[in-house]
Amino acid sequence: MQKIPTVHFEAASTLAVVVSSNEPLLFLSDDQKVIAASASFCRAFDIDPKTICGQSLSEIGNGEWALPRLASLLKATALGSATIEAYEIDFQRPNEKTRHLVVNARTLDDGDIDHIRLLLAITDVTDVRAEARLKDDLVRDNAILLQEVQHRVANSLQIIASVLMQSARRVQSEEARGHLHNAHHRVMSIAALQRQLSMSNSGKVELRHYFTQLCQSLGASMIADPDRLSIQVAVDDSAVAADVSVRLGLVVTELVINALKHAFPDERPGAIVIDYHSSGKVWTLSVTDNGIGMPAGRDALKAGLGTGIVEALAKSLNGDIQLSDAGPGTAVTIRHWESAGLRTDISTAA
Repeated sequence: MQKIPTVHFEAASTLAVVVSSNEPLLFLSDDQKVIAASASFCRAFDIDPKTICGQSLSEIGNGEWALPRLASLLKATALGSATIEAYEIDFQRPNEKTRHLVVNARTLDDGDIDHIRLLLAITDVTDVRAEARLKDDLVRDNAILLQEVQHRVANSLQIIASVLMQSARRVQSEEARGHLHNAHHRVMSIAALQRQLSMSNSGKVELRHYFTQLCQSLGASMIADPDRLSIQVAVDDSAVAADVSVRLGLVVTELVINALKHAFPDERPGAIVIDYHSSGKVWTLSVTDNGIGMPAGRDALKAGLGTGIVEALAKSLNGDIQLSDAGPGTAVTIRHWESAGLRTDISTAA
């Protein structure tokens, strides 16, 4: 019995794999003539499977595969001087929308050592790319909308702050005027945060810039003589989430207001320093003044709304408050040691 050459079995096996593949495949000779095409290729590109074999790649269909760059790359691949990996082409058929294809090609040893064969795989990524563009458009539109909302919120807060200040000028009661001034400063601290968020692309707030803006706003509204009193910011490069920055900003606002009200009586000169440093999940915030220090005995200040707000916010931040003598002056320090998530029980601060 005559022995059938092994090459015939290997070629037949390759052809069977190509024809039955669920992916669009072309089996080409080194001169780019079609040896076999998968049924999925013929369906995808509306080709009659009875006519495709023996045709040159450039002759398939209505000539839409006559792509000089692709032909050049296939020739180089056959010669072993190049490979086609994820080569993208814009594929245009008559009266149809452009399709985006990704092409991969490699030489294939089918047992015929005298001829180089090429296996060409085609993936249609038109829908995938369209979905990606739609997603990008939605993300961009949402970012623009969020920025617009932040601008509107900041503008609204500025209007509220102005109304509070006008009301403070009209009321006769010193106590009521003081409450309105305090409310104005708290609103301004949130307005400063909104400005920071509108400039942030990551949703994080850089504390140095935020605290600087916040203290400039407080100083402009509460310090009549900047040569006598100043507010200084010593903050590292920390950036925190928006909800954390809100609480830290309110803490700084309350402590700075308290120092400006009580630490420098009788036109006493001085400075208030805001310090924030972090290392990993450990951070320390302190507000220190060089004023008259903590009163004692009958002169001790009673805990008010500001104190309650600071305590509630420090608790929500998992921070411990320490009040100490700065010699001269007073230092209020909040330290966060825990690695656990922040609590959100700050309803008492409302």
